Amino acid sequence: MNIEDYREYCLAKKGVSEGFPFDHNTLVFKVMNKMFALTNVQEFNSINLKCDPEKAIDLRDRYHAVVPGYHMSKKHWNTITVNEDATDDEIYEWIDDSYNLIVKSLTKKLQAELKELG
Repeated sequence: MNIEDYREYCLAKKGVSEGFPFDHNTLVFKVMNKMFALTNVQEFNSINLKCDPEKAIDLRDRYHAVVPGYHMSKKHWNTITVNEDATDDEIYEWIDDSYNLIVKSLTKKLQAELKELG
């Protein structure tokens, strides 16, 4: 996986925006202004994704590439090293999971707004 493919995949999702709210290196993707994925653009070697806590533990046990979220809640976030033992398709699935977790946590009003987006 390269940063362009990662970025395009995240931006293709409904209601997603990108930005640098923390510094000039950390690219953050949000759905309806809630963060679901981030990475360092200078050294694209890992990404942080939100994850169901039970699944997060399972993934950490099964993949060398998956560790508790760096500078994030260790319970709810994983850091995934790209181009290691997880395939691109698996990482795309985990991006989907992260996005969907955030969408499910949105208020009903924000979920309705998201649904109305083209």
